[in-house]
Amino acid sequence: MPAEEDQRNISSKQEHTHEVCLNAVRIAKDLRLDDRVMLLAETAALLHDVGRFSQYQQYRTFVDSSSVNHAARGAKVLIEHQVLKDLAKRDQQIILRAVTLHNVFILPEGLDGDTQLVVRIVRDADKLDILRVVMDYLATEAGNRAEAIALGLPDVPGYSDEVLGALRRGEMAKKSSLSTLNDFKLLQLAWMYDLNFASSLRIVVERGYIDRIAATLPHTPEIAAAVDIVRNYVQDKLKTAD
Repeated sequence: MPAEEDQRNISSKQEHTHEVCLNAVRIAKDLRLDDRVMLLAETAALLHDVGRFSQYQQYRTFVDSSSVNHAARGAKVLIEHQVLKDLAKRDQQIILRAVTLHNVFILPEGLDGDTQLVVRIVRDADKLDILRVVMDYLATEAGNRAEAIALGLPDVPGYSDEVLGALRRGEMAKKSSLSTLNDFKLLQLAWMYDLNFASSLRIVVERGYIDRIAATLPHTPEIAAAVDIVRNYVQDKLKTAD
């Protein structure tokens, strides 16, 4: 793999980390959290993808299923290098949980209040920026793209009925169901169902993510209907929050 492509892929993760931090801070401020919890959320956002760098160095991919779980590796890196050693044990635990759980399909039950709050903020902040990353990827010429962003999925016209069906039912689709780049776009639309805060949904609306993703998908009645379901879901959630 050419060195310039490696650098594009690594740089994309550096920029992603910066933007996830900004998203996390905005969400935390909108929630009017105290300074300690806000700093925990920002720190967890800063460190959430630390496992990506050794993952890419070893495997030259960001696809966990063909390499390693980057979230678990990230927590391992933080522990092995004692990155959090100067923090209180309780705060260390919250950050490690947020790093470990930021990419799981469903959160485990029994998380305490502060842990659950920080984990959910990081998960939302991460999803919001992945939406930006993929939009930027699609707008970039093929030869200049950070190709690892697309998870190795082919950019072909088709899409999966399974993924589209989950979107229309208001459900999250699993990454294992994805077979094309269009499936990944549909999955991102389904992420709206998994955003935890009204602030996150407002960011989606402000940045026009739903319409921007829809514009890159095949223009079929089935997809148009699914996009309308997502758009109405977000609008209804925001009305309830206001």
